[in-house]
Amino acid sequence: MAVRTTWTIVHSPCGHEVEHDLSDRPADRRSGFARWLSTRECSDCWKAARDQDSADKKEWLAAKRAAEQQEAAEWAARFGMPPLEGPAKALDWAQRSRHQLVTAAYTALVTEGTWDESDWTVLEDKIRTVTRAGWWLDQRDAEGTDLPELLDAATSDDTGTENPFR
Repeated sequence: MAVRTTWTIVHSPCGHEVEHDLSDRPADRRSGFARWLSTRECSDCWKAARDQDSADKKEWLAAKRAAEQQEAAEWAARFGMPPLEGPAKALDWAQRSRHQLVTAAYTALVTEGTWDESDWTVLEDKIRTVTRAGWWLDQRDAEGTDLPELLDAATSDDTGTENPFR
């Protein structure tokens, strides 16, 4: 007599009863897999929970990005940072990246480091010259302490042509 291939599983977390075709598993592993399946939600409940979780994550991320964007815009206005140049879809992300990197640099170099405000002012003037959004996106994973060296390496393609002291 052949080992059965179709198992009726009662999924204990959700209580649903589902027929499962386990013919793709070796005969000696079907009963163990059926036992394991009974401890899991059925596919429909698992997918519904995953989709709900995914929607919650998307909503949470959108709210977080909006708050970060507002903070970055307020920071840029407060410190007279020029608008960034580049593709429209990259501008917001680049603005957030610039804000995060520059504030991390200020914390590392001035607040926790040995720089004084006059040293920072010189660096801040260099920061204002880099207006290419892609440059800030390329540096998004950089350490704040690396910002002076990164700005020194910026090329004329990365800097704007406008007067940074407007």
